[in-house]
Amino acid sequence: MKHAIITIGLALGLISALAAQPPQPQAQGRGRGERPPADPRNAGGGNCSANPYNCIDTPNPLPAPDTVWMEEMTWMDVRDALKAGKRTVIVSTGGIEPNGPWLALGKHNYVLRANCDAIARKLGNALCAPIVPFVPEGSIEPQSSHMLTVGTISLNEATFEALLTDIAHSYKMHGFETIIFIGDSGGNQEGMKAVADTLNAQWNARPIVAHIPEYYAYNTVAKLLTDLGVTKADGPRDNLHDDPGITLNMFVTDPSSVRFDQRVKANKATIDGVSIADR
Repeated sequence: MKHAIITIGLALGLISALAAQPPQPQAQGRGRGERPPADPRNAGGGNCSANPYNCIDTPNPLPAPDTVWMEEMTWMDVRDALKAGKRTVIVSTGGIEPNGPWLALGKHNYVLRANCDAIARKLGNALCAPIVPFVPEGSIEPQSSHMLTVGTISLNEATFEALLTDIAHSYKMHGFETIIFIGDSGGNQEGMKAVADTLNAQWNARPIVAHIPEYYAYNTVAKLLTDLGVTKADGPRDNLHDDPGITLNMFVTDPSSVRFDQRVKANKATIDGVSIADR
């Protein structure tokens, strides 16, 4: 007990002595452990002072690649494309859903891989954002719509709209002047329109956010194929979540996505009476 009283007394005395000490003058400059202010030229995921390739204004050491897909570009490629006038970004939404026995679950994503590329190159002032592969496909629990089939991935509408909002906001901050939403599935359209309307109101259309519903006008694609003689208006139907337009569109991106080789060998290389065996 005596030792405890002595220990407590010493501790109290030390505290009193420290409290009585006059405050020490602060050292000039940063305190210990504080980081220096960030260099405004930092870019590329590193510090400008550590490597000139981390500086926002360092020239690109390589020629621009022949791609419109930002995921295939370096940050310097995107920076230079913006400076060259490519200030439109296309945000395309696909899906993971069942499409019969021949087509891969990522059908819409394969279609968009070909279509966004073609649209951006035709416009001349546009780049493609990475395809948004996950979209509303039905209630997750209880399951409904495409979620009734194994392999499907679905998002709640609020999640989908939040994702699109953050993607658009990112491109706004990087200086894109027009943000375009296109969707290759019917369940994507309402959410894209809602986000575009909300962001245009919030940002006073700076940048412009546009949902293009005409992209999903598959009836015009069907008419075009009939006009070209690829299909017949009164031709047979396989009654699958598949059609010649979709199959041929996917074929452009990757023939394996429609199981081309296997179908030819199995004598199954047709859809709605249209043969794809001759490529």
